[in-house]
Amino acid sequence: MEAPKKKFRLFDAVLMSVVVIMVVESAAPAAAIGPSQFFWWAFLLILFFIPYGLVSSELGTTYAGDGGLYDWVRKAFGSRWGGRLAWCYWINYPIWMASLAVLFTQVAGQVFGIKLNTVTSIIVQLVFVWVVVILGNKPVSESKLILNLAAISKIFVIVSLVVLGIYVAATKGIANDFSGTNLLPKFNLSGLSNLSVIIFNFLGFEVVATMSSDMDNPKKQIPQAIIYGGLLIAIFYVLAAFAMGTAIPTADLSASSGLMDSFILLIGSMNWFVIVIGVLFLYILASEMVSWALGVNYVADYAAKDHSLPAVFGKEDAKGMPVGTGYLNGIVATVLVVIAPMIPNQDIFWAFFSLNVVALLLSYTMLFPAFLKLRFSDPDTERPFKVPGSKLMIQLMTWVPEVILIITILLTILPTDSSKAEFSTKMPILIGTIITLAIGEIVVRVAEHRHKVAIQADLVEHHS
Repeated sequence: MEAPKKKFRLFDAVLMSVVVIMVVESAAPAAAIGPSQFFWWAFLLILFFIPYGLVSSELGTTYAGDGGLYDWVRKAFGSRWGGRLAWCYWINYPIWMASLAVLFTQVAGQVFGIKLNTVTSIIVQLVFVWVVVILGNKPVSESKLILNLAAISKIFVIVSLVVLGIYVAATKGIANDFSGTNLLPKFNLSGLSNLSVIIFNFLGFEVVATMSSDMDNPKKQIPQAIIYGGLLIAIFYVLAAFAMGTAIPTADLSASSGLMDSFILLIGSMNWFVIVIGVLFLYILASEMVSWALGVNYVADYAAKDHSLPAVFGKEDAKGMPVGTGYLNGIVATVLVVIAPMIPNQDIFWAFFSLNVVALLLSYTMLFPAFLKLRFSDPDTERPFKVPGSKLMIQLMTWVPEVILIITILLTILPTDSSKAEFSTKMPILIGTIITLAIGEIVVRVAEHRHKVAIQADLVEHHS
């Protein structure tokens, strides 16, 4: 007799979503907002994450499929918009990979006390990129040990930071004032550009909807898993930010080295424990890219088979793995790593990481309008989970998070004052965003044109 299929419990879904979606290297950029970040976490949790979680729950349980976000946008607005979504969703990954390659060399130099010259740094970064590509092209079953160790490492690093922060705060005091009006938002436009990182930390929970077939009661468990997972992630990040704020004044907190700087200051020196944390952090950076590769690559592969992206994105190996997209990841990241020294930005990690965040946020700007369109244009489709509320509430659930997304994107890419530092920081991100969108539009139009030509050729052949 065949054993019953083991069900995915609510606890399993919450734990998996937290472990996969929690991005350790983004803790420092979020903490750089300062004491007011606690207000912004609560603000975005209520006005962005809860609507996002509910909308994702409805779409994921109603339109289940391998394409996820791409499928929803294509169904609502057509293949061209689906292609644009797939492009933005995919391109964020190789940019992110390049940013973590840069961070990898910075952290390695800090941990092992070595200073790499430009050529050596590029070589190390390219090794990082292509090791990730090779591992990311393998089935998840072959990478399970890597991902499990990454999950344990991630939790250990965050918990260690939090425990040290609380201990130092209780025994020696803290470097920032977390009281009174300091916790209120300052509405400094330059500082608010980091809000995009908080939203970035919330994104990705729609993958929980793909587990619906393995759940006892997906109608109830999927929204619960998303909301509980989001709350847990917010708690982890807020505690980590408090720990970093205990060690480093906000003005001195680096978006790239802030995490390791915090451990060194909290411990008091670069001892064996900090080195262990540094090695685990390096491992997390690589394994994190491997864990995200499958999801991103499959969406691009799926879009290519749907003719919304060029056929190269749909190339697969004998095991059915989307290696075409995987190798494209490596090529794009390689180009970025090589040109990085020529970019006029003092913090290349932050420049690339910001561009990756902007690309991902741009893809999610299509989520909420797609939800609204499908809710009212396709009312007869059965919805296992349905976002509750009147038409006015549905409109608010769509447009409030949509406006928040757009504002945070603009704050990230546009200089907010005329200072030289602001221009040198923002202009590469703005130019990179424009170039990324322009190339994406060309890629989508080329795929669309080739598909039309292929259809016409088939018609001619059929009639002849």
